[in-house]
Amino acid sequence: MNISVELTLSPLQDDFEEHIINFIKKLRVSGLTVLENPLSTQIYGEYDQVMKVLNAEIKASFELMDKGLLFMKIVKSDRSDYEPHF
Repeated sequence: MNISVELTLSPLQDDFEEHIINFIKKLRVSGLTVLENPLSTQIYGEYDQVMKVLNAEIKASFELMDKGLLFMKIVKSDRSDYEPHF
């Protein structure tokens, strides 16, 4: 089963950019499809593989920051090729 996940990582500390950049770089080398925009990062792939990567990388990121939030939306389908029709 393929899924699409939208993530917004928000470290609640002054050096937030470093944490976000490191998180995205780790997702990029995961072998999954990763797309970014200024507000969020999307990751696409097979459910078990995506969740395995996210479990490891979210934990690693949280361990490196004092406080933070992660907003996550999961859609049961691969939406990586979505293009608006308007």
